Amino acid sequence: MESSNINAFALSFEKNRLSYCGQDCQKIPPSLWNMYGAKVNYLDLSYNNIETLKGLENFKGLEELILDNNKLGDNVSFPRLPKLKTLSINKNQITDLEKFINEVSKNFPSLTYLSLLSNKACPNKLSDNDKDDNDYQRYRYFVLYKLQNLRFLDSKRVSVAERREAATRGEFMRVRRPPSDSGAAVAPPANTMRPLPIDLNSLGKHKGAYGKCLYKYTGKHSEGNRFILNSDL
Repeated sequence: MESSNINAFALSFEKNRLSYCGQDCQKIPPSLWNMYGAKVNYLDLSYNNIETLKGLENFKGLEELILDNNKLGDNVSFPRLPKLKTLSINKNQITDLEKFINEVSKNFPSLTYLSLLSNKACPNKLSDNDKDDNDYQRYRYFVLYKLQNLRFLDSKRVSVAERREAATRGEFMRVRRPPSDSGAAVAPPANTMRPLPIDLNSLGKHKGAYGKCLYKYTGKHSEGNRFILNSDL
């Protein structure tokens, strides 16, 4: 769908709340910010294919932004929105947690609710079988250390004890990303290794080694409850 056109039947605008969902947009249609940018404090662009947030800077009074189920990746750039309190960006393509959090910290100083579920940057066991509770808690400590005004992270309220722990340990919970593969093969140092001698008698008798999975989780898949009561905020 061309970003300059909008489907009027999919658009909902009422009491300063604008929703435009499920329209296969790759970016925010200019018609939306031209017509509604100065009027809305709530914007829902879920279930599109949005890859860039160009034009979001026109929604200067925005307090809640819902971007679930899009294609926003590590190159996403946010404009400064000083009034934004809620950001839900579940099920996108965010993998670099530190880069994302730095971008959020710089541009959303009033943020109190953030949800990142079903992104690679969020090691939640419901969406990644390789992760466990410890991985997720380390992630929470790091995010809370960087974003100290948060009251909710994903679908869980931030506790006093958790905030205190994040203040002392969060800095050291940074997720280290493996270096990108350059594609060039690295040769071993010369004259430092030699092949093991072949035991002809053992050919065909090799037995594989197996490890045990220490943790397995099965449960209902969920992106968390993004609808938080006003009394909780």
